Amino acid sequence: MAQERERGITIQSAAVTFDWKGYRVNLIDTPGHVDFTLEVERCLRVLDGAVAVFDASAGVEAQTLTVWRQADKHKIPRICFLNKMDKAGASFKYAVESIKEKLKAKPLLLQLPIGEAKTFKGVIDIINKEKLVWNSNSDDGKDFERKPLLEKNDPELLKETVEARNSLIEQVADLDDEFADLVLGEFSENFDLLPAEKLQAAIRRVTLTQTAVPVLCGSALKNKAVQPLLDAVTMYLPSPEERNYDFLQWYNGDLCALAFKVLHDKQRGPLVFIRIYSGMLKPQSAIHNINGNCTERISRLLLPFADQHIEIPSLTAGNIALTVGLKHTATGDTLVYSKSSALAAAQRAKREGEKQQSQSSGVESLLLAGVEVPEPVFFCTIEPPSVATQPDLDHALKCLQREDPSLKVKLDPDSGQTVLCGMGELHIEIIHDRIKREYGLETFLGPLQVAYRETILSSAQAADTLDKTLGDKQHFVSVELEARPGGTLSVTPVIEYAESVSRELLKDSQAAVENGIHNACLQGPLLGSPIQDVTITLHSLIIHPGTSATMISACASRCVQKALKKADKQVLEPLMNLEVTVPRDYLSPVLADLAQRRGDIQEIQARQDNSVVIGFVPLAEIMGYSTVLRTLTSGSATFALELSTYQPMNPQDQKALLNQRSGTA
Repeated sequence: MAQERERGITIQSAAVTFDWKGYRVNLIDTPGHVDFTLEVERCLRVLDGAVAVFDASAGVEAQTLTVWRQADKHKIPRICFLNKMDKAGASFKYAVESIKEKLKAKPLLLQLPIGEAKTFKGVIDIINKEKLVWNSNSDDGKDFERKPLLEKNDPELLKETVEARNSLIEQVADLDDEFADLVLGEFSENFDLLPAEKLQAAIRRVTLTQTAVPVLCGSALKNKAVQPLLDAVTMYLPSPEERNYDFLQWYNGDLCALAFKVLHDKQRGPLVFIRIYSGMLKPQSAIHNINGNCTERISRLLLPFADQHIEIPSLTAGNIALTVGLKHTATGDTLVYSKSSALAAAQRAKREGEKQQSQSSGVESLLLAGVEVPEPVFFCTIEPPSVATQPDLDHALKCLQREDPSLKVKLDPDSGQTVLCGMGELHIEIIHDRIKREYGLETFLGPLQVAYRETILSSAQAADTLDKTLGDKQHFVSVELEARPGGTLSVTPVIEYAESVSRELLKDSQAAVENGIHNACLQGPLLGSPIQDVTITLHSLIIHPGTSATMISACASRCVQKALKKADKQVLEPLMNLEVTVPRDYLSPVLADLAQRRGDIQEIQARQDNSVVIGFVPLAEIMGYSTVLRTLTSGSATFALELSTYQPMNPQDQKALLNQRSGTA
């Protein structure tokens, strides 16, 4: 994407398929920024293994933690790669320590760097006691030599490597019983004689059980040490056949696939990324979407190579591909051959469930776990340049929402504006930019429109008469009514009629009167916001025959507004439930900031190494909070917001708000 090139960050996950030494590898590059957490979530959902890439000078950064937790949740085996070993300030030792401390993981060092920062020129393979040195003139990293470490050439390096290898063997023996028996038996006297294949097999087992993570290092800039990383991927990470998925047993080799991402292409329409778990796919075949309960046809199958796509005749289990022609499939949908194959699988699941007395009924156990979409934390309004372009904006937002389920679009019933809800300010900024570039629409992002409400604190009476002659017809209405505080939290007024009002008269005019009262309560006297919690009692109603319904409504409406103006008025503001998860070290600045935002802290709980602050804060004070919170906590805190209730504003804040709205502030 153009935005990715400009900012130098990953925004959308990109897929590429390649072959390495007889293995087929499907690789997905995901973003690391917390605003695009859904991209990571939906890719981890379909992957079998992961490579966590660290900056060797920074070690574990705040957002690394978030992504690491997501991988834990999906139980994904991983390898760590310490990148940028040639960068100033790179420190192999520091980065490994931070993995130990912050991620609470057990790093297995499979390599040591030869030099750091400017002096970095290669790596030592600890398992095989070899050194790999790259040619400094080679730009693509293809030119390197692999030499065994010998006593006469590199006595220091060899000594360091033997020590590292012995400690690696001890570490793995602690974690893997089969390997421990081998070490204590044949090779207890001399670890040097232990064959590399046995050690690699044991490292693979502990990686797959996620008891430890292999650590490699290098520099992606000129592909230094990327080849041994790819060897490690094929050697230590699981193949699709080794991941055990419960649902596959019901399909008996029939097609079962998960749609995990949708992209919009100008020429081809929606492209859906799918991961096949079993069976086989061919172009021009019909498939059944279990979630949407609809059948669709795949017109073409493409293999993704970042932004280039290659057409293929068929696709087998374990692979990732792009499909063209699926109109209704969205992120998280399960795809099968046909409705009947889904039913057959459901029957098998049900029979098995009955045998084991398990509760899951057929179809639930067939649906692959979809993708959990996080709740939005940032809201702002979006306006098209003119009313005529509103349909184009609606279409653009619809396409973007299908691509990115963490973006939500809703219409504010109070202000009538389109509100964008996203994961953060960067997220909204990128969406705004994409609408401009991809759909050619110049839109305007407004500040968050806080939907205030109003209420009255005392009762007031008013009377109004409307006497008009239009043409040769006289329209006459006279209304007397009282407005008083109700006991409900509803925006709809409660309407009552006094005994003195003629029931005969009401029969024909009741709808018109009530329509007028409802309209008057949509706009309060202070800010023009809806009036909440009010009861209107009609005391007197006089209507001359022939008076139109519009005149009756207008008179009732005007009379209600008079009464509301006379009463004591109060502005109500939306109050949000706020939950902030923050590392203990950063708790005090977060609490100080919330105090400035008129926050009301209810309780502080402990959750592992974090504190969870629970409280209330007015919506108007939460503008830009995601950025401030990240700044205060170096990006390590997260928060969730939801509307709790409406509360009265205090007199000073109300006065400031009214002055600001009337332009006298």
